[in-house]
Amino acid sequence: MSDADIGGFSKATLEQVPATASEPTHARFHGKISIDLPPNKPQVQRSGYAAWRNKDRGPTIFGKSLWDVHRYSFLALRIKSDGRKYFVNVQTESIVYTDIHQHRLYAQRPGEWETVIFDWSNFVRTNYGQVVEPQNEMMTQKVRTIGIGLTDRVPGSFDLSIAGIWATNRMGDGDSHSLDRTKSEESD
Repeated sequence: MSDADIGGFSKATLEQVPATASEPTHARFHGKISIDLPPNKPQVQRSGYAAWRNKDRGPTIFGKSLWDVHRYSFLALRIKSDGRKYFVNVQTESIVYTDIHQHRLYAQRPGEWETVIFDWSNFVRTNYGQVVEPQNEMMTQKVRTIGIGLTDRVPGSFDLSIAGIWATNRMGDGDSHSLDRTKSEESD
């Protein structure tokens, strides 16, 4: 999805890329951000975003199909970034259906594959892009969707590859970094 859904001019594509000798199988989220406003829609005041998320999982005979990741401390992503300011978005089965928990996705090595680790407790609850108070703990036992958004409103091309997303209790695999720990915590 992108601002094209409301008449904007950003373009976004999410495609599967098969493995090669030098690249793993991955999803490639790419396109072009435009901040031009549609001339025939004066109600549209902002543009310049693109995002994707998984589809809601289908129902089962037991009800809604959700992910229960409460036994895990971290969310991990294997990415290759262009260095732009992306956000990881997690939607849970919460009281407010449109709430999204967000965390900034900082790439340490743009253009290279890296694993990024997020502490679930450091996501911020938002609604329509605005921080919501009170900041309740994320319901990690009822995760509906996970996705990535680009909302920096900087015109131009973007390109982010994702080779994996998983819940984990491990801080690293020798090629990872945490966005939630200080250097003193990491040396402990």
